[in-house]
Amino acid sequence: MASMPNILVTGGAGFIGAHICEALVRANYRPVIYDNLTNSSHTVIERLEHLTGVRPLLIHADLRDERQLNAAFEQTTFAAVIHLAALKAVGVSMAQPLQYYDVNVAGTLALLAAMRHANVRTLVFSSSATVYGDASTVPIREDSPRNPTNPYGRTKAAAEDILTDLAHAEPGWRLAVLRYFNPIGAHESGLIGEDPQGTPDNLLPYITQVAIGCRKALNVFGNDYPTPDGTGVRDYIHVVDLAEGHIAALQCLEASGGCIIANLGTGYGLSVLEVVRAFERASNRHIPLRFVSRRPGDVAQCYADPRSANRLLGWKAERDIHRMCADAWRWQSLNPRGYRDAPAVAGRARSVWPAFRSRLHQRPFIPHGPEALDA
Repeated sequence: MASMPNILVTGGAGFIGAHICEALVRANYRPVIYDNLTNSSHTVIERLEHLTGVRPLLIHADLRDERQLNAAFEQTTFAAVIHLAALKAVGVSMAQPLQYYDVNVAGTLALLAAMRHANVRTLVFSSSATVYGDASTVPIREDSPRNPTNPYGRTKAAAEDILTDLAHAEPGWRLAVLRYFNPIGAHESGLIGEDPQGTPDNLLPYITQVAIGCRKALNVFGNDYPTPDGTGVRDYIHVVDLAEGHIAALQCLEASGGCIIANLGTGYGLSVLEVVRAFERASNRHIPLRFVSRRPGDVAQCYADPRSANRLLGWKAERDIHRMCADAWRWQSLNPRGYRDAPAVAGRARSVWPAFRSRLHQRPFIPHGPEALDA
């Protein structure tokens, strides 16, 4: 334990954060979670301990609390920070822009001030493909124009600008800006996964809640987009691949320094209906659909050109859409009410994990692209 560098993970108890913490331990780092638990659960800590053998320290606090934030840096020596903590619902950001700027931009400024004070100058930042807006061409490269169409995307673009300005003004900083596309799936153990509070804002958790019987049908927001089947097209990436991308970025900064901007995606897009069909095959469950009007701020299609991440970080998304859906369904099946199903589920998941791992490793290769859907 003493030899494991401490990494502060803001928002580390959330969906993506929990998987990053698991990946950090595998890479011989010690995650320290800083989270106000607004959209997450304390149960994640126990699950991570069961999964990794390491119990992450949880600092239950808000990033905008200067006293708590500075105390965290005074009490622990951190090698780096992975900054995930943010509000992220596009639709809610349209209705509550001030709250989004306060949390996402002011929170980032508070964190950078505390890091500078503590002389911690290595940061991996969770950005988003929403900074590109309705891109004129796909796949989207990092040098594509940024034109976010909603307040959430604009808060991420603002934070990126702050980091870029900081890198120019103070060259000692080592910064990685990772533009996520659409993380889905769950850890193969079923111990950690996506547990949205209230109505899910993202596609796959809504699908899994329909499949488990919590909801009657999937609302498909728009079937008149200029896409092959009329539904929105996105780049869906397995959350474990995404987590491993953060480890690759952290290790790249440790080795080379500088400032990196990279897309984390698979490089191909899938429509809503294609994901539904893949999930039905992975789960053997039928998903009823209800077509409704488009949501404000949504775009027709968005998928990555991930070659910069391949080249700069030595990273590539490896898990296909079948794996994403199967892992998400395993998580939901073992945790029908999310982390509220805590103690018994943890034991059951641990008992079935070796069998799941064996079956996953025996599964024949599935093409890593849309052609997998027609197999």
